[in-house]
Amino acid sequence: MTATTRRSVDAPDTPLATAPSADCTADSAGGLSFDIALPDVAERWDAALLLRLRNSDPEESVRLPLVPLSDGSDGTVLRATLPSTVPLAEGRWDAYLVFGEEEPRRLLPGCNDLRSLVDRVPRTDRTWLGVRIPYATKYGNLSVRSWLRWPHAEVGEIWPVDGGVTVRGRLYGAELAPDARLEARPRRAKAPTVTGPVTSTDGPGFTARLAYDELAREREAGEEWEVWLRPGADAEPVRVARILDDIADKHRILRYPAQPVAGGAGDEDGELWARPYYTGANDLSVRLERTPAAA
Repeated sequence: MTATTRRSVDAPDTPLATAPSADCTADSAGGLSFDIALPDVAERWDAALLLRLRNSDPEESVRLPLVPLSDGSDGTVLRATLPSTVPLAEGRWDAYLVFGEEEPRRLLPGCNDLRSLVDRVPRTDRTWLGVRIPYATKYGNLSVRSWLRWPHAEVGEIWPVDGGVTVRGRLYGAELAPDARLEARPRRAKAPTVTGPVTSTDGPGFTARLAYDELAREREAGEEWEVWLRPGADAEPVRVARILDDIADKHRILRYPAQPVAGGAGDEDGELWARPYYTGANDLSVRLERTPAAA
């Protein structure tokens, strides 16, 4: 049985040399299993894997019971299962091993089998989409990145050429109307929304383009612009992101070229450039950048 609780957990994030590790396996529906090899714990009925949502207030956690899976020379293998039917709030969940009321111990990442997450296609009859990707933190501990969305606009390809960016993707949980469009919104200011046309559709698939010069005209509103897809004039916008794969943090891995923006050169701050990028939440955005005039 899976239980959701709110409690205080005081455990360091720094990994210990003796900390146990968990092997993670993902299924195509979005569920995760955690296998932990531990000696001499076959009789412990109170073993659990604790997932704690980072920076949540009040603190939110999910406790998953650990049950014996097999016996071998290395001791008992315990398995905890996070079903796809259990929603996790969006964010980063830190993983701990806990016995009863003892102090939780931070888990280390083991071997991950995330092949089923690659090119995952959500069912169209659902009411929410849960995505969970285990990963190693900067301290070397095990955490799970979770998304909870519906509808969802998944990025397939990004082409930053000819003074703009072309986005190809698929929309899940909503239908594309003839007047569908991309929308760019400044991240930290209120300003007019910059729009771009959806140039073609194929069922849930879409191709859309956003011109950089439109962003340059509104650059006083900010340098970071979030990309949204509005399926139709009367529909709510959907954040454009890439989460249906096995990469928890694309911000540091996928980098796209910057292009000079028409009309953005010639001032004392240098030439203006635009670059598409993924945020820490794998959402698609565009950043306006300046380079020194000498460059």
